[in-house]
Amino acid sequence: MSIRIQSERCIGCGKCLDVCPGNLIKRGEDGKAYIRHPQDCWGCTSCVKECPENVIFLYLGIDMGGCGGRLNVEKEGHVWNWKIEGPDGQIHMIDVDQRDANNY
Repeated sequence: MSIRIQSERCIGCGKCLDVCPGNLIKRGEDGKAYIRHPQDCWGCTSCVKECPENVIFLYLGIDMGGCGGRLNVEKEGHVWNWKIEGPDGQIHMIDVDQRDANNY
C-alpha cells in the first residue's frame, strides 16, 4: 500500500508532515507536500485523515482486494466518510461516527 499526494491541489498546510510516523512526507520548494519514496509508506492513513483538502489517497493493494482501488477520507463534524473507489470506478462509502469508533 502507498499514498499519492495530488501536489497540484495541496495548500501547503503541513498537517500531513506533522502526522506521518515515518517522516516520509516532505515539503517541496513550492511549499506543497510530496512523498519521495511511496514504497516506504506504512499505510497508516494518518495523512489521509488529516488532509483538509482531501488530496491524499491511499492506494489499496491486492491483499486488501484493492487491485488498483484507492481510499480517501472526508470529515464532517464527528463523522468520517471513508470513500473507496474501485479500479472500475465504482464508489463505496463507509461512514464512521468518531464517538462510536471503539464500539466496532
